[in-house]
This record gives sequence, C-alpha cells and structure tokens, in this order.
Amino acid sequence: MVWTGSRRTVLMTAGLSLLAGCGGEGEGERSLFTGEQGVGEKVLAVKIDNVPAARPQTGLDKADIVYVEQVEAGLTRLLAVFASRFPATVGPVRSVRESDLELLRQFDHPALAYSGVQSRLLPKVESAPLTALTPGRLSDGYVREPDRSAPHNLYLRAARAERAASDVSAPRDIGFRFGSAPSGGRQAEERTVRYPAARVSFSWSEGKRRWLVSMDGKPARTSGGGRLAAATVVVQYVKIRSSRYGDRSGGVSPYTETVGAGRALVLRDGKEYDARWRRGKPSDGTSFTDDDGRRLPFARGPVWVALAPAD
Repeated sequence: MVWTGSRRTVLMTAGLSLLAGCGGEGEGERSLFTGEQGVGEKVLAVKIDNVPAARPQTGLDKADIVYVEQVEAGLTRLLAVFASRFPATVGPVRSVRESDLELLRQFDHPALAYSGVQSRLLPKVESAPLTALTPGRLSDGYVREPDRSAPHNLYLRAARAERAASDVSAPRDIGFRFGSAPSGGRQAEERTVRYPAARVSFSWSEGKRRWLVSMDGKPARTSGGGRLAAATVVVQYVKIRSSRYGDRSGGVSPYTETVGAGRALVLRDGKEYDARWRRGKPSDGTSFTDDDGRRLPFARGPVWVALAPAD
C-alpha cells in the first residue's frame, strides 16, 4: 500500500466534513486524532516500556494518542500513536503483542516500531497490514542510551522512522469526534485505572486544562521533566483473556479485545461522562456514544485511552 497525495486528500475531505459538525468550521485542517490544527501525512505507532525502570519515557508528550495496555504479570505497556508531531527520539521501545495487531487495524496501514516478538507470533506480525520498523530493519533508526540498563535503553529516532515509512497510511477517521463539552456529566477530580500489578491515574488541572498522568502513584514525566497530560481520557472497559503466546519466563501474554462493544468513561474538562464504545470489525474505528446513541465529543488535544479490565 503506497501513500499518494490524492488518497490523503480524500481522507482529509471526509475527516473535515465530520469535524465540521463539531465546531471545526473555518479553522483549517485539523487532526482526526486530536482535533487540533496539524494533520500529518503518516501514522507511526511505537510500543513503549512502562515499568518503573523505563521511566521517565521520552517523546510521549508529542503523541496524538497513547493507549495503556495490560501485559504479562499484570503490568502495563504503552502504544503511542504519532501523526501531527514527531519527537526527536521516543522510547524505551519494547516488544509487540498480538493485541496490538487488532488495535492498529483501525489505522489502516500504519508503521509500527517495536523491538522483539515471540517467535510463534512473528508470522502473524509479518502478515499484518502494517510496516514493521524493527532495529534489524532500521539499524540507523535506533540508539542505545548508555545511562540506562538493557532492555530499558533502546530509543527510536522518529524522524528516521518517518522517512523510512514510505508505504504507510495517512491519518484517517478512527471514530473520534471533537467539539464543545456536552451537557451533563459528573464533576471529577481524579480517576484511577487499576491493573493486576499496576495503576494509572488522571488528575484534573483547571489551570492547565489537562488531565495530569500518574503511574503507580507517582507523577508521570518526560525525560525532559515535563508532566504527561491529556485533554481527553477514555477509560475503555474491555475483555482481557489469555492468548496463545507467552514470554521467555513462561508467562502467558494477555489478549485485549478491542473489537466488540462495552462501557466506557470519557473524561474532559473536569467531568466524566458515561459512554458506550463500539467497534464492529477490526478495520472499523471505535465510536464512543452516550446513552441515547449520540457521539460524545472529545476536548481538543492529546487523547489517552486506558484499556481497562471489564471485570
């Protein structure tokens, strides 16, 4: 699949028509991922480590979307999606999971940067509709940080990855809508999402107009010292089951089901809204609606999606 200018024009025209109904008229091209100005021409996803030894991470503050996913031992990893902005470096980069392949289908044919894959899963990764950017295929696109210990010290040079990803898709509609805050909702100062051995919290800052991110009870910052934050947080309750794959120590990798339907919470502007999510098939985007079936508009800016255990 080769990106062409005409294909991007079609996607942008459709996307802007959808955004126009959400207060986007006359404001120029806006991202389908954040609702802000600045669209981008390519979609790059990066699998990022999230254990304490991997923090603070680099480049997450430039991501349009950050997904929080459960992995082995009840811990979490992050899948960061970039399109409108690319940091100089991003990481630490870690291995891919089967769930990532299903989650990324809604982006059509993105690039995926990762390091390592379970051997039995490799054929499935190689046949997926994505461009894999691994250290073996992009040797000059990765660097080791000498002040960190392996495996938490591998970083992607995002600009090099962007140049190498010549055959990937432009941003397209994945179901997000942006606009003014809807009526209703509940005042919310903080929301914590718990995993078996990890937790992520979002605290509303009226001054910054952002949800400030914390990991395992500590403020989440970038390697440059800035606080990670989101304009909109989605807590998407999903089924998490065992997959057919595992790690070297014998741990079974969980599989997070992102096709289907379920309940969700949408956090924006210091409030939380009950929602329903729906994704009919892997190539579809994910819609978030209220009890009456109306799309819930997100606040413009970075979006964090915590894929939380439904039970």
